[in-house]
Amino acid sequence: MKISRKKLELLAPAGSVEKMKYAFAYGADAVYMGIPDFSLRVRINQFTMDHVKESIEYAHGLKKKIYVTVNIMAHNSHIEKLPPYLKKLNKWKPDALIVSDPGVIGMVKKYAPDLEIHLSTQANATNWQTVKFWHDQGLERVVLGREVTLEELKEIHKKVPKCELEYFVHGAMCMSYSGRCMLSSWLAGRSANLGDCAQPCRWKYGVDCSDKKDKDCGFIEAEVEEPQRPGMKIPVEEDMHGTYIFNSKDMCFIEYLPELIDAGVISFKIEGRAKSVAYLSSVVKAYREAFDYMNAEGAGRDLPVLKKRLRLIKKRVLDKLVHRGYTTGFLFGRDTVEQNVGDSHIGGEEEFVGEVVETQNIASVQKSKKFKTTIRPHNALRVGDKIRIMQPNQKDLRMTIKKMYNEKDVEAGQDLPIESGHGGTGKNIVIYTSREVEEFSILFKQS
Repeated sequence: MKISRKKLELLAPAGSVEKMKYAFAYGADAVYMGIPDFSLRVRINQFTMDHVKESIEYAHGLKKKIYVTVNIMAHNSHIEKLPPYLKKLNKWKPDALIVSDPGVIGMVKKYAPDLEIHLSTQANATNWQTVKFWHDQGLERVVLGREVTLEELKEIHKKVPKCELEYFVHGAMCMSYSGRCMLSSWLAGRSANLGDCAQPCRWKYGVDCSDKKDKDCGFIEAEVEEPQRPGMKIPVEEDMHGTYIFNSKDMCFIEYLPELIDAGVISFKIEGRAKSVAYLSSVVKAYREAFDYMNAEGAGRDLPVLKKRLRLIKKRVLDKLVHRGYTTGFLFGRDTVEQNVGDSHIGGEEEFVGEVVETQNIASVQKSKKFKTTIRPHNALRVGDKIRIMQPNQKDLRMTIKKMYNEKDVEAGQDLPIESGHGGTGKNIVIYTSREVEEFSILFKQS
């Protein structure tokens, strides 16, 4: 197995500056982000122009990469706003722009000529001829559609070996064709192609299929209705080949990284700009561990041992996260696509309860090995809770909370224990740990 064909890239999402920093802390080689005006994440996108500049400088300070998404399906109103934005990006020097619209690609070449261009998955590149076309236009990399199979990946790389291939390996699968969906616009008045998808494919629906089943040919006609929109019925048809319309399972390809490497993928992309820092950090850490193990000397020589290790990482980390059930998607062919028809979420053995703000060694004061650890709570944290502190580089710290305090009380020298802390109060809490806890550490408690 050819692990070191070229330096492989673990690419993580960033919906905010904070998430970008967490992604890098837990091992991402690069992140992708963008401002709401020109990127396909609007509601959960907290980036401003100042944030973009700050993020580029932060990433380059770590000698890591940052890609800016300009992958909106542009209308005339967007075209007028693009030139000044592209000129600023050309000056700030992100490592690449991710673009889908041919017209916008032309504008990038004109107004940001110094920047590398990557083709967005929204452009639906699913064959080698399309990849060759865009590579001939000067694009360095193509983000392939999730619909591309492993065998197709191999052929694309063989036919266009000089073009870098990026592929989604973890996260949600859009129920439309690489994100080109009109359902959100119809039901919620929010366009997925303008970055404001309401994800109606994941809502709860009632189904009416009475008297509409043909027993002879197995053809079913039905109507689905979302409870908050009575009367807005969507026709659904299903034949003997099945239907794949609502609530797909999540992709998880960690077990198949060796096959993807051999197929020619250079950048392994995680989906989830809307996810929490806890989810993002956990997924990035799992894939970082997988890549580091594969890159270790001799690790790739025994494929069965390697695959066993990858499955263990999945079981230990990824299976414990809240997800919709995992699937290999289209990787091994269209017949393997799965949908989750039972539950909207699966898993969640642990609950994300807080972030570590700082740790201070107080051993010299109290003459004991203690560290004052300040936490920004996100959910309820109580005395008696069993917690796990996940750290970017060190082993997890597991403990039971015996005492906790308000940060302001501790700063005032008041020893006033509290029973619980909550994210909604806006108040940091203090616990005492047996060892120093790293920056960007995250707290989980058993659900």
